[in-house]
Amino acid sequence: MSEWYEDPRERPPPLEVPHTELSGEALHGVIESFVLREGTDYGAHDVPHETKIAQVLRQLERGEAKILFDPVTETIDIVVKRGLKPPRGAD
Repeated sequence: MSEWYEDPRERPPPLEVPHTELSGEALHGVIESFVLREGTDYGAHDVPHETKIAQVLRQLERGEAKILFDPVTETIDIVVKRGLKPPRGAD
C-alpha cells in the first residue's frame, strides 16, 4: 500500500522505534534481518552470525544505531548514527 508523492516534502518521515519497546523476539528478528542484509564479510576473518547480532544489539543499547519504521513502505530498518549528519543548527 505504497503511495506516490510528487513532492518529497509531502512524504511522511520515518519514525524512530525505541528498541526497548519491542519484545525480545521481535527485536531479535529485526536485528537478524538487518544482519542478513549486510552482505558478505570481506575482513581478515569471519564473524559468527550470533556475534554480529550481539554487536548490533550493543549499538542500539549505546545509542549508536536506531530502528526506523517507514510508514509509506511499511518497512523497518536499522541505521547506524555515525553515518547520519546532524540537522542544521544542532550544535
